[in-house]
Amino acid sequence: MEKKPLILVSNDDGITAPGIHTLVKVMKRIGEVVVVAPDGPQSGMGHAITIGNTLRLDRSLAFSDVESYECSGTPADCVKLAKHHVLRDRKPDLVVSGINHGSNSSISVLYSGTMSAAIEAAIEGLPAIGFSLCDYGHDIDFSHTEEYVELITRQALEFGIPAGVALNVNFPKKSEQEIAGIKVCRQARAKWEEEFDERLDPRGRSYFWLTGNFVNFDKGDDTDEAALAQNYVSVVPCQFDMTANHVISVLNNDWNLNPNAKPTIGSKSKEGAEAEG
Repeated sequence: MEKKPLILVSNDDGITAPGIHTLVKVMKRIGEVVVVAPDGPQSGMGHAITIGNTLRLDRSLAFSDVESYECSGTPADCVKLAKHHVLRDRKPDLVVSGINHGSNSSISVLYSGTMSAAIEAAIEGLPAIGFSLCDYGHDIDFSHTEEYVELITRQALEFGIPAGVALNVNFPKKSEQEIAGIKVCRQARAKWEEEFDERLDPRGRSYFWLTGNFVNFDKGDDTDEAALAQNYVSVVPCQFDMTANHVISVLNNDWNLNPNAKPTIGSKSKEGAEAEG
């Protein structure tokens, strides 16, 4: 009998979120599933980890037929605990995170708790995929993502994902138009232009609510934003090595940062100091 792949599932919306239940349903068709997910929403946590507070991990009843645990920490905490505690004697063949309620394309990948779980898996030497749906509605429909989640997952298990890489997969919002297909893309150059709405609480004290607009500066047709706008599923390979390799030669050649360089800014020469004395 062929051994089923072991798949670890996590997310950032919490273990009761509809997206993770859709993801688990699909993963059960493919392999043995273990869930370690936050016990509540952890959206926008980026790659935060818990170092100043205790972490709690409890068995969960969110899935009747799947080994599952809920964690008091962040998505990255969940993956760390899964690898080193829950699955300490077993190595997952794949880690999947999501399906996130909302887009994680472009710059959002840096803030994403969904992708932090996938990136943490990559750091731990595990192949990983983060799945997100570009829909912020209250009762969103994940059903149109299922066949693509399964396809991409099976491809990842068959062909592998390069070491240190996690795939960032985003799905367009469900509409009358069928998904056009899948495009492998680069991350669009875009950002959130934030505003802080200052308000008053019932006691008259001010507080702030983050608002803003997403601005895409990238007009390329090979980006995740372009693919999603054309109703394609976008797939962006991401890495945790954030070195800007093209700048290394600039710093070495144009700046005075060679190994023997001595700081002089703000300091006085010996002769100048003696003259003032």
